Amino acid sequence: MRRRDFIRIAALTALVPAALAGTRGARAEGVDVNAILRDPAAPTFGNADGDVTIVAFLDYNCPFCKKSAPDLARVVKEDGHIRLVYKDWPVLTEASVYGAQLALAATYQGRYETVHNALMAIPGRRIEEPTMLKAVAGSGVDLDRLLADLKAHIADIGALLKRNAAQAESLGLSGTPTYLVGPLLASTLDYSSFKRAVAEARRRQTAGE
Repeated sequence: MRRRDFIRIAALTALVPAALAGTRGARAEGVDVNAILRDPAAPTFGNADGDVTIVAFLDYNCPFCKKSAPDLARVVKEDGHIRLVYKDWPVLTEASVYGAQLALAATYQGRYETVHNALMAIPGRRIEEPTMLKAVAGSGVDLDRLLADLKAHIADIGALLKRNAAQAESLGLSGTPTYLVGPLLASTLDYSSFKRAVAEARRRQTAGE
């Protein structure tokens, strides 16, 4: 684990474990744990019965989110025992909101991850809406259906984005990316750092820390 990532985890996990570990379904210090981990509308992948849950707060205009995305996906796939929850948290630009809306609209045709990957693959940090739409159109999804679903479900999508933002605020998060890895909280991680964070999360959970 890179030193700066370890320092960030060490500095923040003293606060986060009290809110997330050992409080299944409960509220702890104003944090609704069950809402963060088990929102039925939040896109969830990996092993549904995994022993470690990673919650990823992301923005499609965040370059560090884009840098971490392939490593996160690789770790989840290789490990086989991780449950991954995506929290679209568009905080950087107005276009970030549109990107989140497109990704969440894709859930209605079971293609969230396809759109998520397409948006994360766009280089840069101030991507505008037309560029996002072009990337989504080229991803293989049914674009006409996606846009129709976006229109039909815009209220539900907006409500989910508001819940994500409220959860981020309740945790005192300051920006993207932020990853909750079991009882740990971290920012930008690479492949090795994700693996070590997962191992540490398992150790803490086993020890009841």
